[in-house]
Amino acid sequence: MTAPRTPRPATPSKKPAAGVPKTVWDLVFTLIIPILILSPNILGSGISIAENVFGGGTAGNIRAYLLAALIPVVYVLVDLFVNRNVSPVALIGGAGAIFSGALAFWYVDGFWYAIKDSARSYLTGLLFLISAATSVPLFRVFLDAASIGEKPEDRAATQQAMRDPQIHRALALGTVAFAVVDLIGGVVNSVVNYGRVTARFGTDAFNAQIAEVNAIMRVPALAISLVGVGLALWLVQSAVRRRYGDGASLFEPAKLAERMRERGELTA
Repeated sequence: MTAPRTPRPATPSKKPAAGVPKTVWDLVFTLIIPILILSPNILGSGISIAENVFGGGTAGNIRAYLLAALIPVVYVLVDLFVNRNVSPVALIGGAGAIFSGALAFWYVDGFWYAIKDSARSYLTGLLFLISAATSVPLFRVFLDAASIGEKPEDRAATQQAMRDPQIHRALALGTVAFAVVDLIGGVVNSVVNYGRVTARFGTDAFNAQIAEVNAIMRVPALAISLVGVGLALWLVQSAVRRRYGDGASLFEPAKLAERMRERGELTA
């Protein structure tokens, strides 16, 4: 039985500090700033980072290209360390950022640039496919992270449910579905890059074409990713409802725990 809590004097509720939403910062540092750096004529001003900051020519364009590629990487890693987020999801994101940063130094154009620009999607898809055959499919890691803030007893119910053989099969299948869609997204991105980034590496045109493709592909890439997540979630949630009844959901641990208690299956 839980001991009664000692009443505390009422204090003014603290509102979240007003500021720019994180999604806006993400957009600024991973899309807008890189596009501006790559542009040979920023917003029609006649200013070019490659020309006016790095001296122009091949060397200037390469430096601008590296800066544009590394700023999103630094942003992700700084955010990771500042927030001291060591969750598996954050660590996967950090590892992906490091991988992307390393690829920035692979100076290629044409077909190999199209492959390089989608390499992160290809690697992610491959890792998810491999994990689907293990005891911990990677999609489970994301679902597990979503329940971190829940009450211990409700989180325990979620953990027990995900260990159930029927739910585990759905998690593995959802992981495969997410991986396949991510790989398809990588192929689409490669095709668009191959068709549009045709200039030689180190030229003004090459940087401008990369900026154009980045702007074009941002929304479609996000949409494809959401399709993968949505399909995986549907597969898992369908299995949860079949196993524990209508109303059971991994995203509502309290209700899930209640269903499991009703069935006499909650052991945690």
